[in-house]
Amino acid sequence: MKGLAIRLCILGLLLEEDQHPYEMLIRIRDRFLDHHGNFKIGSLYYAVDQLAKEAYIEAVETIQTDGRPDKKVYRITDEGRGYFHKLLVDRFKEEVSGYHPLHVALVFARHGDRDKIVSLLQARIREAEHQVNLSYQVYEEHRGIVPRSVLHLMAGRYEHAQTELSWLRRLYADAKAGRLGDRDPADLLNDEE
Repeated sequence: MKGLAIRLCILGLLLEEDQHPYEMLIRIRDRFLDHHGNFKIGSLYYAVDQLAKEAYIEAVETIQTDGRPDKKVYRITDEGRGYFHKLLVDRFKEEVSGYHPLHVALVFARHGDRDKIVSLLQARIREAEHQVNLSYQVYEEHRGIVPRSVLHLMAGRYEHAQTELSWLRRLYADAKAGRLGDRDPADLLNDEE
């Protein structure tokens, strides 16, 4: 079923306290969950509606403000708590996908326009550097504020970003040197170049 990550986020947030969807949206963005969950943030309202229809959450209050749409505040139900635990366990069991957008492209990169590939890798490196810095900043800002399990998420994000950056830099060096088609027995993992 699609949308399990967003459902887990919604139910987890409602375990913390009753909220309306806009509050959930802000918290998801503040915690960078939309970057980790493989879902579109626009699917939040639809998922809230579906969870309510399935009786995993229920509206407990409607906040009315002048000139603005009403906001329904939701809470998790007992059935929702059970469903949350199922989704959580399933997520821990889920296999990690090794897919990366460059995987297939790298197989054929030696046939591509070297200058264009070098330029694209430079742009990816700049973005990866940004991700390393952002991930570290987020981690530092949340130390002592969020539970240790969340710090593990943030530390993992930082470490993954560092690994991605290292890999891209090594790939860039070979692309710039015109070595993507080489068949030498180089040991890329232990290469000092």
